[in-house]
Amino acid sequence: MTSDRDKLAQRILPVMTLAQGHDDIPPIETASHRFQIKGNAVVTGALGGLGTVLSRAMLQHGLQGLLMLDVRMTEGERMVKELRDEFPSSRIEMLASDITDEQQVAQAMDYASDKLGSVDMLVCLAGIVGVSHALDVTASQFRRVLDVNATGTFLCAQAAARKMVEQGKGGRIVLTASISAHRVNWPQPQVAYNASKAAVISIKSCLAAELARYGIRVNSVSPGYMDTLLNEGPGLDVGRREWCARNPLGRMGLPAELATVVVMLLSEGASYVNGADIVVDGGGLVF
Repeated sequence: MTSDRDKLAQRILPVMTLAQGHDDIPPIETASHRFQIKGNAVVTGALGGLGTVLSRAMLQHGLQGLLMLDVRMTEGERMVKELRDEFPSSRIEMLASDITDEQQVAQAMDYASDKLGSVDMLVCLAGIVGVSHALDVTASQFRRVLDVNATGTFLCAQAAARKMVEQGKGGRIVLTASISAHRVNWPQPQVAYNASKAAVISIKSCLAAELARYGIRVNSVSPGYMDTLLNEGPGLDVGRREWCARNPLGRMGLPAELATVVVMLLSEGASYVNGADIVVDGGGLVF
C-alpha cells in the first residue's frame, strides 16, 4: 500500500496559464466613459452601510443589472424599491444567501445569470468582526470569522469566476480586505479578524494571477475605519477617539469615499489594474 509520504513524492504539480496579452483594447475617448460601469453585478453584504452606498454609486455610473445578496433581508424590499424608483432602466434584484454555504453561493450566481442575463462583476463586502483577546478567543469563534471573511469571499469569487469563464467575456472582481490585513489594530485585539483579512489579500493575488487568462481582473480594497453602523454606539467611543487621533486626516472615512475607489476598479478606466490592493484609510497606515 502506498503511504502518504510516497504519494507526496509522486504528485504532479499543476501549472498556471497566464494571459497571452493583446493590444486591441480601444482607447477611452471621453471623460464620461472613463469611469463608466458596463454590465451586471453581484454585491454581497449589499444591505450594510457600505453596500447600499456602493450599490447606488454603481447604478449612477451606468450599471445595467444588480443582484443584492445579504444573509438578512429585513430591509431588503424597501431598499430595492428605492433603487428601482431611482434607476428605472436598471434591473435590480435581491436574494438572501449565506456566503459560507457553497451550494447557496452557486445558486445565487445562477439566479443572477437568469435574472440579469450575465454576471460581469462581483463585489464582496460581506464580513463579520471578531473582537477578543488572543488568550480568550475560542476555536469556534476563530473558525467562524475565517469562514465568513475568507472562505465565504473565496466561494463567491470562485462561483462568479466560473460564470465569467463560461460567458467568455471577462469580468471584474473586487474583494474587501482591510487595514487589518496590513497591521495590528489599536486599541482593540482582533486576531481572528486580522488573520481573515490577510487571507483575503492573498486570495486576491492568487485569483488575479490565475484568472487573468480569462480576461478577469481581481483587485481588493483595504478600508480604514469607516463611519458606519458597525463603528457606532457609546461602547465604541474610546475606540473612535483613538482611531481618529491616530489618523493624519483626523477622522473616519465615509462610505461614499470607499465606493468611489470600488467604482474606479470596476470601470473601463481600470482595464490595466489587476492584483492591486488599494488602501482607503486617510493615511492611517503611514504610522
